[in-house]
Amino acid sequence: MKYLFAAAMLASAVVGFTEAASAADGCGRGFYRGAYGNCRPMGGAVVVRPAPVYVAPPVVVVPRARVCPYGFRWYAGRCRPF
Repeated sequence: MKYLFAAAMLASAVVGFTEAASAADGCGRGFYRGAYGNCRPMGGAVVVRPAPVYVAPPVVVVPRARVCPYGFRWYAGRCRPF
């Protein structure tokens, strides 16, 4: 009985892996299913346009004064008690 069970498990595993290895969506080797359901070839020419360059005016950042209440001091990025 255990050999029958092992054979059934092996057969189901083989069937499961063959189904996963079949061509994607029925298009065949080297093709994939496109957005509208058409079969499209893989590995076509890839065209990459350079990103546009934006030049922003210079920005002046003035740090604001750190004011801690009485009994506190500025330490490690925040007001902490003495």
